[in-house]
Amino acid sequence: MNEDLTEALSPELCVSKIFEISGTKFDPDAAADLWPRILQHKWLMSEKLRRDVGLRVACIDFLENIEQASEEYLAYKRRDILNEMGAQTIRKEIWDTISDSQPPKQLVQRKIILPLTELGLSKKHGVVPPKTIIFFGPPGTGKTHFAKAIAGALSWWFIEIAPSMLMVDGTEKVGANLRIIMEKARNLEEAIIFIDEFEEIAGSRDDASRVDKSITNEFLKQVPQLKNQGNKILLICATNYIRQLDTALLRPGRFDCIIPVGGLNEDERKTILQHYLSKLHTGEIDLDRIVKKMTSPFTPADMEYLFQQVAQFAFEQELATKQDYQVTTDTIFEIIPKIRPSLTDEIITEFEKDSVTYSRF
Repeated sequence: MNEDLTEALSPELCVSKIFEISGTKFDPDAAADLWPRILQHKWLMSEKLRRDVGLRVACIDFLENIEQASEEYLAYKRRDILNEMGAQTIRKEIWDTISDSQPPKQLVQRKIILPLTELGLSKKHGVVPPKTIIFFGPPGTGKTHFAKAIAGALSWWFIEIAPSMLMVDGTEKVGANLRIIMEKARNLEEAIIFIDEFEEIAGSRDDASRVDKSITNEFLKQVPQLKNQGNKILLICATNYIRQLDTALLRPGRFDCIIPVGGLNEDERKTILQHYLSKLHTGEIDLDRIVKKMTSPFTPADMEYLFQQVAQFAFEQELATKQDYQVTTDTIFEIIPKIRPSLTDEIITEFEKDSVTYSRF
C-alpha cells in the first residue's frame, strides 16, 4: 500500500478522492469513515489475488458490496489475530471429565454455559451472560482445566495469555504489550481469553513498584473496554493467591463472577479416575477402593501425575518381562504412596476462608 494512501486525510479530501475514483459523492463525515475501509479492502483484494489491485477497482468493488466487504475484512483480520495469539480448539469431551457434583461446574453451567447457548431465552428474561470471570483456589485444583472445558462446551477458541508473553520486551513494556493484546482480543468473536497467574499482572498497588502499579492500572482500563464490546468474548483469569489481587479488581463492576475452585469429593475423584483409567491398558479395577484410598488432598493435577506414573510403570513392566501387562487396582495402590498430595489442612482452611470473603456469583 502506498504511503500517501495510508496518511490521515481531511474529510474534505476524502470526499474529493472518492468522487474522483468512483464518481460517487458522500458528505465529509461519511467519506472520512469510508476512506480507510476502502484502503483496507484494496489490501485484502490484493492479498487474495496475490497481485496489487488498483485503487479504482477496489473502491468501486467496496462501494457495491459495502456490508459484505466490511465483514470479509474483519473475518480475515480475525484469522490473523487467532494465529498470532496461538488460538486452540478444545474438544467438547473435556467438559465431561469434570464431575457434575463439583460445585463450580454446576455454577458455570448455570451462569455461563446456558446463558451463552440459549441467547434467545437470555434476552427474553434480561439475563446478561458474564464476560469477565476470576477462578481462584490452591495450585492444581483445576482452574485452567475449567477454562478449557468452558471453551470446549461452547465450541469457542481458547487463547492463553501467559505473563511471560507480556514481559517479552522487558518489564517496562508489560503495560503496553497488555494494551496491544487486549485491543486485538476485542476484535475476536467466540473466544475465551485466559490469563493464568493473574496476580503477576494485577497485583495490589498498595506496596507495588511504579512499573507494577502501571500494569495494574492498564488492566483496570482494559477490563471495562472488553466488557463494553458487543461480541462474544469471555475473559477468564486464574489465581492461586486471591488476596494478592488489587482490591479495585475485586469490586463489582470489573469482574462479573469470582468463583472458588477447591478440592474434590469422592464423586469428583471418581469422574477423574474414570477418565484416566480409560486411557490405560487395564485389567481388574475396583474403582470404589481406589477412590477411598485417595484421600481428599489429591487435586486433579495430582491425579494426572499419578496416572502418568502408572502408565510409565506399566510400560516398563511389559518392556522388562516381554509379557502383556494390565494395570490393576494393586498397580495403582503401589504407586499412590509415592505421590505427595498438593493440599494440606492449612491450605484447605485458608481456601475456605477466602471462599467466604471473595466469592461472588
